[in-house]
Amino acid sequence: MPNLEETAAVAHAGDTPPSGKQLAALSLAAVGVVFGDIGTSPIYALRESFHPDHGIAATPENVLGVLSLIFWSLIIVISVKYLGAVMRADNRGEGGIIALTALVSPPSEQARGRRRILVLIGLFGAALLYGDSMITPAISVLSAVEGLEVTAPGLHAFVIPITVGILIALFAFQPRGTARIGAVFGPVMMVWFATLAVTGLASVVKHPAVLQALLPTEAVSFFLRNKMLSFLVLGSVFLVVTGGEALYADMGHFGKRPIRLAWYVLVLPCLMLNYLGQGALVISDPEALSAPFFLLTPGWALYPLIIITTVATIIASQAVISGAFSLTRQAVQLGYLPRLRIRHTSDEHIGQIYMPVVNWLLLVSCIGLVIGFGSSSRLANAYGVAVTTDMVFTTTLFAVVALRRWRWHPVLVALGAAGLLAVDLAFWGGNLSKIPQGGWFPLAVAGSMFVVMTTWKTGRRFLSEHIKARNVPVEAFLENLRRYEATRVPGTAIYMSSSFRETPPAMMHNLKHNRSLHERVILLTLVVHETPYIDEEERIELFDLGDGLYRMKINYGFAEDTDLPRAMLGVQVGGKEIRMMDTTFFLSREQLIAASRHGMARWRRHLFIFLSRNAVGAFTFFNLPPNRVVELGMQLEI
Repeated sequence: MPNLEETAAVAHAGDTPPSGKQLAALSLAAVGVVFGDIGTSPIYALRESFHPDHGIAATPENVLGVLSLIFWSLIIVISVKYLGAVMRADNRGEGGIIALTALVSPPSEQARGRRRILVLIGLFGAALLYGDSMITPAISVLSAVEGLEVTAPGLHAFVIPITVGILIALFAFQPRGTARIGAVFGPVMMVWFATLAVTGLASVVKHPAVLQALLPTEAVSFFLRNKMLSFLVLGSVFLVVTGGEALYADMGHFGKRPIRLAWYVLVLPCLMLNYLGQGALVISDPEALSAPFFLLTPGWALYPLIIITTVATIIASQAVISGAFSLTRQAVQLGYLPRLRIRHTSDEHIGQIYMPVVNWLLLVSCIGLVIGFGSSSRLANAYGVAVTTDMVFTTTLFAVVALRRWRWHPVLVALGAAGLLAVDLAFWGGNLSKIPQGGWFPLAVAGSMFVVMTTWKTGRRFLSEHIKARNVPVEAFLENLRRYEATRVPGTAIYMSSSFRETPPAMMHNLKHNRSLHERVILLTLVVHETPYIDEEERIELFDLGDGLYRMKINYGFAEDTDLPRAMLGVQVGGKEIRMMDTTFFLSREQLIAASRHGMARWRRHLFIFLSRNAVGAFTFFNLPPNRVVELGMQLEI
């Protein structure tokens, strides 16, 4: 089975869609990574749809109605919206809210104000995913361990400790990487979906009348019969499609065709068989509503089911954790978060990363959620608000891309967006009632992350403008250099610069205090583009400024690592190859002081300074040899 990075290479190649054995292997890999979240929803989704707070009795008619809502939600949201429409909006093969945000509008002067609003929408959508990353491992693992109460109610007191123990083990494993366990994700999830199908089918065979739920008229009748109470149920029915964003975000790893094949051939049929089986069981025995998923299984098979369920929820959690790492790296690369420590867990595959700060924050949050809420039923109240809001944003941004980038007919875009938004907003409205019972948590997390990201972006812009105002243009520096010759010393000096036209402050400080320059001086600027990957032939741009000075521009995509030694390997400057042992990197280290300036509140300036002081050093983030780095301090007001 191919690993994640090999599948990504296939997806990005893009010239020939996979077929045959390659398509089957990619589809199997997609089953293991993409469908973990949506694949574990049967553990709790139907049970929560009949939560006592909704006031909907589990009558045969209502069960059929809820099952119909589940089926048509999967069809409309997953099959039509994500697989049929949204996955068309790929950014050089990559999907997800950040990739979609980069497509919304060309960065022209005329569209700057409109683009800013759309980018803020996409940014808040990305922030919402952090709340989802905290809730998914907590609710998934907790719901699986709660199966112990079905076999032995006396084990209730051990559910929370066991769940916390599994979460600690899961997050403690992250530094080791997912290469080894990732190879078994696909086969294990195949067993999981087969288990869903077999247990559900046995119940459907006993009560085939439940198949009537596939008719849309059952959903319509449910709404007409229960009126406003139906919208409360929608908040729980939505749990069946909470993995929709993962389909889109993981498109770059596997490609569209394998994901679609896995969904239609395996995942959708198995999910519906299990949901129908649970519904048939509840119709025949309303008492089974306390745990319909586990009660589908004979008593002798409960413990094996609990084991496979726990493993499946761990896999689902792993996919979300890895997604949080990737999302954070993209945000760092695009300048929305400070530099964070990134560790590569594979020497062969650069996409396998581990971010300690993100990992431990997620662990603490997951444990806090498990202990604070105490049950998967209560945690379900926190689940949905963030995802539904994110889905509304995705539909909005997709409509903008279709209208402005693809030039689709405005009437077609309006009708399609209106239809999808009607469904999204219905789910969103159904989840609003959850806010006081726990839905506030992901919104609070998203709000906090949004403030951090916008503060960092704004602070860096103000700081860049402040530095730029003090810098000397390169042309003026060269003129002065020719007029007053500086002592030249052997070797190569590389000065990092955020501006392509100004002289780096570190070079001015070095020249002022040491009165010397290296024989070759490279002014290096890194540019992160709003595309995920940059072709290697477009990686480096080099310009000869004369007098031994060169301007180098290194281009990266937002999904790539900024590894400077690797990028400059074999590059020749002035007829000589750049060698790390003959090169000195000069970096500026700013000491920031909060000042009374317009445009940024004082508390945000202090937040920016705190983030800046705790950011990972440039030499670590860019993978520079520590013994080849010289940092020059400078004090700046912001």
